[in-house]
Amino acid sequence: MDQKKTGQFLRSLRNEKKMTQEQLAQEFNVSSRSVSRWENGTNLPDISLLVEIADFYEVDVREIIDGERKNEMMNEETREVADKMAAYAGNEKSKTLRSVQIMAIVGEIASITAIVLMTIGYEPGLKNTLTMITLITTLILMSVLTLYVTGRLEKVTKSKKAMKAIKISAIVLLILSILYFLRTFIFLFIFFGILFIDSVFHKPETDTDIADYNKYIHIEQTQEEIWKNGYATTNGEMFDIWPEHITSDMNVTEFQYTYYNPWDPQYVIYMTAEYDPDAYDSEIERLSVLESEEYLGIYTVTGEPEGYDIVSMNSDEYHGFTYAMIPEGVTGNTQITYVSIWFCNYFLDLDVHKYIPDKYLLAGFNAENGNPYQEENVQKPEPLDQDTLNDMMFPDFK
Repeated sequence: MDQKKTGQFLRSLRNEKKMTQEQLAQEFNVSSRSVSRWENGTNLPDISLLVEIADFYEVDVREIIDGERKNEMMNEETREVADKMAAYAGNEKSKTLRSVQIMAIVGEIASITAIVLMTIGYEPGLKNTLTMITLITTLILMSVLTLYVTGRLEKVTKSKKAMKAIKISAIVLLILSILYFLRTFIFLFIFFGILFIDSVFHKPETDTDIADYNKYIHIEQTQEEIWKNGYATTNGEMFDIWPEHITSDMNVTEFQYTYYNPWDPQYVIYMTAEYDPDAYDSEIERLSVLESEEYLGIYTVTGEPEGYDIVSMNSDEYHGFTYAMIPEGVTGNTQITYVSIWFCNYFLDLDVHKYIPDKYLLAGFNAENGNPYQEENVQKPEPLDQDTLNDMMFPDFK
């Protein structure tokens, strides 16, 4: 027989029914991959399914086998023979599957017993660790085999909830196994690996569209929204210096919001606005009411940006600065510039000079990794002696 021809015939019958491979697979309780193989001619339906397929498509079994329509329909005698052959094949298949099921269940029980015994007397070591990993792998394979031969594997794979639970369980089991057997080495590897990957793939996000101002400043968001949007909003007292809204009596001449989160959120934001005279006086009054904090000496800052007077300052010895300033000695000035350079861990990953004009930086400001202020304030741990290090890495060796 010509399998390719049969496959093409099955495809044409399905198309006549206007069904997809997935819909047909559900009809006969098989996988869509099986249907695809039938129609590609790489595999043929099980003999136990031939009669069902023939009835479904209202064709003769011989027509399916020959891959073309016949003039006469299958007579009752031929149908009876086909039914008996299908029943016979089903019985033989059931006997074989039953034997495999028993062997798979016995293998599972043996694997679980071996894992329990290994766990009770477990001693750290490469040989024991590899043995345990092999036993766990064998248990997983035997479980998959059991599901397959009992016909439950396909149902499980089609259930999104079941697959999600299996994936989560597998990930949790893998993590717990790694942490238990290799402990400190793997923990350090994961920690620094995640830190490195996170720093490589997370890039600074910059926005210069003032229409997005309230998308970032003073807008409350849930944690889910923050992850979805890919940025964090600048809420809290540290940003009270910034105007609550962009109003019609303001002409924003420059705005740039930069957010970076390789491990912890970091912000470099600046905006310059020209106000109507009355609005300018009102804004200066608002800023003057805010408590201005001492900032000299923090991150080696020695003073105001050259050519500017600071009218409001929010400084933090750990996080950085938010401040508002006006041009120095300009009569009739109505311009205010707002700046935030906010980070944590005593250093800024961003090259601040790329994301804000130097003229807006506080004099002497240095927040690069390894800056003098960081060196002065970060307490360095005492070096561990070899005995203490061995106890941390191999606590079971006493």
